[in-house]
Amino acid sequence: MTQMGHNSPHVDIIEEARRLTTAAQRDSIALKLVGGLGIYFHSPTAREAPLRRPYRDLDFVTLSSTRAMVHAFFERLGYVPDTPFNTLQGLHRLHFLDEEHHREVDLFLDQFRMCHTLDLRARLNLSEDALTPADLLLTKLQIVELNIKDLTDVAALLLDHPVGDGDGEVINATYIAALLARDWGLYRTLQLNVERLQSALTQLSLPVDLALSRLHALWQAVEAHPKSSAWRLRARIGDRLRWYDLPEEEERGEIGRPRTRDP
Repeated sequence: MTQMGHNSPHVDIIEEARRLTTAAQRDSIALKLVGGLGIYFHSPTAREAPLRRPYRDLDFVTLSSTRAMVHAFFERLGYVPDTPFNTLQGLHRLHFLDEEHHREVDLFLDQFRMCHTLDLRARLNLSEDALTPADLLLTKLQIVELNIKDLTDVAALLLDHPVGDGDGEVINATYIAALLARDWGLYRTLQLNVERLQSALTQLSLPVDLALSRLHALWQAVEAHPKSSAWRLRARIGDRLRWYDLPEEEERGEIGRPRTRDP
């Protein structure tokens, strides 16, 4: 129960995330946490030093088919819609404000769009409050320019989740490998980030061998998966043609949120 009533956002962002996801499950709305808070809910290591970090805003993925229901849901739970943004971007994203706590909510509809586009419609029917560890890892490793927050989050996922063939509390290597086998651009970005991570993780005061072994196992599965004809054709062009999108925002927030006001 929140300190400020059922229909008011909680001052504590962790408790607020729980309030929203619990209410969404009650209302049969597919609302999954993404970003650092999604990883916090899956990864105990993210809740303690040295990987514990502050979270500023809330990020979710939901279905565009329930856009009207989701809009009403957030208004009912104490949020103010960002009407200019929602009018312009409402086919792909919605934005809401918790004005009392100066907090923002960013909702991706169907797809997570940043440096690459991840279609998540088939991944939103699970019972968890957040995206699966595999999907959360993809949302981080698809970023062309990883920052320290991204590195921290990826480290937590790798330390807390074995690599395997299913979802739940496992990094689903079969799912990731199949996805990358159809999309050379996404494959190339992850390939570069895996190389960067192997160097960066050694600088953290953590069980590095465990994280690196899981990263290696994941990439072995990716390389072993048969690639599509489109993948092989694009691979011939390689880095001569840019394979990723650049977020339009001058300053990327938690996951590329457009800032409508001063934080």
